[in-house]
Amino acid sequence: MPRIVWNVDPVLAVGGLEIRYYSLCFILSIVAGYVLLGWQLRRGGADREEAGDFVSYGFLGLLIGARLGHALFYDYEKFSHQPSWVFELAAGGLSSHGAAVGLGVATHWFVKRRAIPFLEGCDRLAFAIPPGAFLFRLGNLLNSEIVGKPTDGSWGLQFPRYDLGADGPFRYPTQLYEMMLAALVFALMLLADRRWGREARPRGALTGIVLVALFSGRILVEFLKEPQGPLSFGVLNRGQLLSIPLVVIGVYILRSSLRHPRPAGWNVGSATPRLLRPQRE
Repeated sequence: MPRIVWNVDPVLAVGGLEIRYYSLCFILSIVAGYVLLGWQLRRGGADREEAGDFVSYGFLGLLIGARLGHALFYDYEKFSHQPSWVFELAAGGLSSHGAAVGLGVATHWFVKRRAIPFLEGCDRLAFAIPPGAFLFRLGNLLNSEIVGKPTDGSWGLQFPRYDLGADGPFRYPTQLYEMMLAALVFALMLLADRRWGREARPRGALTGIVLVALFSGRILVEFLKEPQGPLSFGVLNRGQLLSIPLVVIGVYILRSSLRHPRPAGWNVGSATPRLLRPQRE
């Protein structure tokens, strides 16, 4: 890779309208989520209206989880002194780990009302995660943020807007690395879905794949990124420590789904609601 000076204006101006590229990437991620989730739900026997409802839950879970995650994990001091700051979305700051938790909570609420197994909902949503991750890292790149550590200077990206000048170092293009990671994970999910017979796939397998692959890759790429927040434990930074539990959960889900396979299927009422479960005498 050659040496490239990356000095893109983060604001797109069209006529008298201005919009940040990051906001545009966020909107595109929601659109992609709707399309991919709708494809998965319709293939499983649901209707288009359910896809719209699911995306609405997912959008709220994503936004709330990502914003709270950033405040708690990366900017707690500011959040503790000014809690209302968390509502200032224009100030920026979203956490992928918080987004994962928020999406999980939103999925639980959505499927519980329909008595659908939680992992079934997660699998349907899983296809939307890598494209969303791709677009968010594209937004980071266009914002000249979440940058890599300096290279030896013979190659890399230079970020005058980040380093505040033309004399900054050339850095690892970690945003591009994570974009490529997201694309590879998406391709892996498509191959796995086809290999397992699409609707014959074991429930939970796609959820396990996306958690293990995305967050294992995140742990590796973090070694090349400027730390977001202080080092937390030895050579591991905060982003890596937050990724480890998600990888472990993904391994457990994937292993369980393959050892004790249950068929996929978006069948309302296929999970017994808590209030209807028979009570032990």
